Amino acid sequence: MNAPIDPTRTSAWADLTSLRESFSPDLRGWFDADPQRVERLALDLADLHVDLSKNLVTDEIRDALVLLAEQTGVAERYAQMLEGTHINTTEDRAVLHTALRRPVDAEPTLVVDGQDVDADVHEVLEALYVFADRVRSGDWLGITGKKVTHVVNIGIGGSDLGPVMVYEALKPYADAGIQARFVSNIDPTDLAQKTADLDPETTLFIVASKTFTTLETLTNARLARDWLWAGLAASGAISDDDASRQDAVAHHFVAVSTALDKVAAFGIDPANAFGFWDWVGGRYSVDSAIGLSLAIAFGRDAFRELLSGFHAVDEHVRTTPLERNVPVLMGLLNVWYVNFLGAQSHAVLPYAQQLSRFPAYLQQLTMESNGKSVRWDGSPVTTDTGEVFWGEPGTNGQHAFYQLIHQGTRLIPADFIAFVNPAYPLQDDGRDVHGLFLANFLAQTKALAFGKTAEEVEAEGTTGALVAARTFSGNRPTTSIFAPALTPSVLGQLIALYEHITFTQGTIWGINSFDQWGVELGKQLALQIAPAIEGDADAVAAQDASTQALLAYYSAHRS
Repeated sequence: MNAPIDPTRTSAWADLTSLRESFSPDLRGWFDADPQRVERLALDLADLHVDLSKNLVTDEIRDALVLLAEQTGVAERYAQMLEGTHINTTEDRAVLHTALRRPVDAEPTLVVDGQDVDADVHEVLEALYVFADRVRSGDWLGITGKKVTHVVNIGIGGSDLGPVMVYEALKPYADAGIQARFVSNIDPTDLAQKTADLDPETTLFIVASKTFTTLETLTNARLARDWLWAGLAASGAISDDDASRQDAVAHHFVAVSTALDKVAAFGIDPANAFGFWDWVGGRYSVDSAIGLSLAIAFGRDAFRELLSGFHAVDEHVRTTPLERNVPVLMGLLNVWYVNFLGAQSHAVLPYAQQLSRFPAYLQQLTMESNGKSVRWDGSPVTTDTGEVFWGEPGTNGQHAFYQLIHQGTRLIPADFIAFVNPAYPLQDDGRDVHGLFLANFLAQTKALAFGKTAEEVEAEGTTGALVAARTFSGNRPTTSIFAPALTPSVLGQLIALYEHITFTQGTIWGINSFDQWGVELGKQLALQIAPAIEGDADAVAAQDASTQALLAYYSAHRS
């Protein structure tokens, strides 16, 4: 694996530093002086129309950013990823989430570490589809012979955030009368509330854990199993004996895991376990068997369409020159904002209630990937890395935090996402409600870009101190992403877009975007502290003073 290139030692970085020193953003002036700005900076990516023109970038800055991508080897590293080079250096693994959406007839066949990756992927996908078809059609029945009406996915992190986000986004495509729910938090409230109104006889649980050892997931799986047994026993559906309980688990639990021995020990038939590979990171896994709940809810055709959307973006990144490569350009703009303009956070603002979980999904994708302070060779980073991703759907956010974006002292780049055609076209007193919704989408990016001058405020009759309060500086950068409708393919395109934005930034910073060691320390300490919670005096004594005091508070107040 080649050593990372220090971006700060490239000529492009020097050029960008020089450009920053003389930089004075003026979106009003740039638009007035350059009628072709939108034409140059609005690009199409599959079904996505991406308008970059309201970003704080000139042609000269864009060209220097593209040169930075060239000098840090973005295209070369992407090619290495596609071919299966072990670019996940700390775990010595290939990074092949793009292989999950390669079409069945892709050429040449992808063979990595002696394995036919294409054959492996499509074998699992076909098994996934066959099982989903059985559940959707009613061929798969619960222990009392009733059709499944609810699927409960038990996972955490990438085994939860991806499926729940996609399910919420594509709910209009749920056509089999089967609802999905998602349990992730080890807080028992999560499982209790998600199962409170369910019928054990018509509920199917999916336990999603690659190793079948994840603390939160296995705890919730055992609680769900207890809930199933108690409910079925109370209704007389099963007897109070091990054989009946085992039969119930076999009818109501399946797994997404490769640890078949542990799956079997839990009581799940290994034939109903769907695997994935160590070259799939959790946050990149929604298009793997982790999407089983989605295949059940939406069917194989919709799931295939989702995969085709991912693949369209993969191909765009592979074949499009850097200067027209949408994910690369968006990643470069993020580098410009973080490393040269001092931005520390990035807002993602979908004007689509269906994408209510999309910002949360991106939080894991971007911050778990690029929240690193060492490069992939173990040396310290030479720049700031990562940014805090956050957001809420419009128009809700307008009545909450947009004030800070418009008139605060912090630079917060924002991505606005919207769709021309709504899933539910409704009218209010003869007016198209979706049109009113999109008017807000368009108005916000216009206001952020161009602001409102003191002269314009005074022309409206405002005087005195109120003038300053009602003045907007503008020059607040936004990217507008528009698509005809939120289809499975378009959703796949959106997810892959941000995957490759994240990849671009990680490559430029020289970091491994595919491990997450920062997640592990807290897990290890939790296992050490658990005995202290349960009253083990030695475990309590091993803790620091603050933790001991908090444990004492817990003991004193636990009823």
